[in-house]
Amino acid sequence: MTAYKKRGNQKKRTQTVPRHSRSVLALCIVLHLLAVLVLVLIIGWNRGVKDFLLTLSTPAVREMDLSGIHSSHAVLISARGGKVIGEINSKEPVYPASLTKMMTAILALEKLDSLDHEITLDADIFPDLYAADATRAGFEPGETVKARDLIYGALLPSGAECCIALARDIAGSEDAFAEMMNDKALHLGLEHTHFCNTTGLNDPEHVSTVYDMAILLKYCIRNDTFREMICSSWHSTPGTNIHPDGITFYSTLFRNLPDPYVTGGHILGGKTGYTADAGQCLASFAEIAGREYILVTSGAPGENGEAQHVEDAVTLYDRLGIKAGST
Repeated sequence: MTAYKKRGNQKKRTQTVPRHSRSVLALCIVLHLLAVLVLVLIIGWNRGVKDFLLTLSTPAVREMDLSGIHSSHAVLISARGGKVIGEINSKEPVYPASLTKMMTAILALEKLDSLDHEITLDADIFPDLYAADATRAGFEPGETVKARDLIYGALLPSGAECCIALARDIAGSEDAFAEMMNDKALHLGLEHTHFCNTTGLNDPEHVSTVYDMAILLKYCIRNDTFREMICSSWHSTPGTNIHPDGITFYSTLFRNLPDPYVTGGHILGGKTGYTADAGQCLASFAEIAGREYILVTSGAPGENGEAQHVEDAVTLYDRLGIKAGST
């Protein structure tokens, strides 16, 4: 009996993991988790991790008065979560004018297989644009251009010919592409938005709100290529069959904003718009005190050719920076 017990005890001892082995195993697990964490930080640093860590140390501005500007409609939201920080008539219908081209550009980026894909601008694109005095990037009938340059042309100088050429190539017609834009608007929850064209030229049924445009921009800047494009102050195209030296065009925002720095940060990029019915419009985003914010305004009269939409953005971002610094 004694011998049996001794063998049983020996068996139990062989099944027991030594204490030092358990310590080594726990240390290995901790080191493995630390390695994974470091890898996540390295890979994600420029993909939102940096911004998230900054938000942990920087107090957010939760509310701000937007009064005292030229624009009749305005909304300021957090670029990360979409929280409304301040607004003026933000859900009342407005004509979005060339802010429309943000949707045209993001859809083109999502639908095209290659940005090096070449597109020829049909001659029949131009007569209606000439008649409407629409803003153009500078491409000509019959010119063959890379898709990348057409998207830059839509976003920076607000070229209407670029939008229609992209729409025809992707969807077969501008009307068909507009339906795709409306489907995307529905998917994004833009409840008060309806597109009739790709350019924002006036149509009584082509409407949106500054809030919807802010949500659209929030979505767009998550796309790295869109973000790079809309943050650019200029872009030069390679040579084409009509412009052998290429074309250089400039951002309509930065052309009216010689100094992007505001209190506590700087304006990163944006899309301007204007029609007689819409007034001056601007969808922009800025980094203030380590956080990104989106501001959309509409209805600035633009008296005497002044860029009152840009002036409003500087005013409100300065106000935001002051408020963030005192929070």
